[in-house]
Amino acid sequence: MHARSITFHGRAEKIGAGIAFVEHEAVPMLDAMPGCRGISMLVDRRTGQCIVTSSWDTPAAMSASDEPLRPLRDRGRDILGGSMQVDEWEVAAMRRSHHGECCRVSWLQGDLDAMTETFRVAILLMLGETSGFCSASLLVDRASGLACATTAWETRAAMHASRDTANDLRSRMARESGGMVVDVHEFDLAYAHLHIPQMA
Repeated sequence: MHARSITFHGRAEKIGAGIAFVEHEAVPMLDAMPGCRGISMLVDRRTGQCIVTSSWDTPAAMSASDEPLRPLRDRGRDILGGSMQVDEWEVAAMRRSHHGECCRVSWLQGDLDAMTETFRVAILLMLGETSGFCSASLLVDRASGLACATTAWETRAAMHASRDTANDLRSRMARESGGMVVDVHEFDLAYAHLHIPQMA
């Protein structure tokens, strides 16, 4: 499985219009594309930052979608009123019981094989025992050595309560992969329509 994420550095007052755009324009177009497994949208209503991620069966399907989706991405950037960054990933792990209302996203740099092993063997088990946990995924970009770990939570309160545990787990991943934590950000889960199989 593979994924493409579009990070929009938009304007906070445009978030509502951005969510409507994803639901009414982006989703119908992506649903009609061969190999697409769905889309999610994370939003920070305070800063205007949004991440829209589409998932794909194969690298070929994702690559074939790039050019047809370019005008859609540009329209999303215009609606949200900011800049955008496009990243492509391999889905290294995915575990989901249900969708929550918010997510924490962590970006890490390091040995991706070691990071994936730690995530699958240890991190997912410990997350599964944490109150309010809904799902977790690990995306990797082997060209840059960057990984993106996302955890979803039932409520903001549950996500906030998990911060100390998350900090410990994140530090462990960085340490055992000989890498470092690049960034951490918390979002509302504004839209989720994903059909990625369990991978762990």
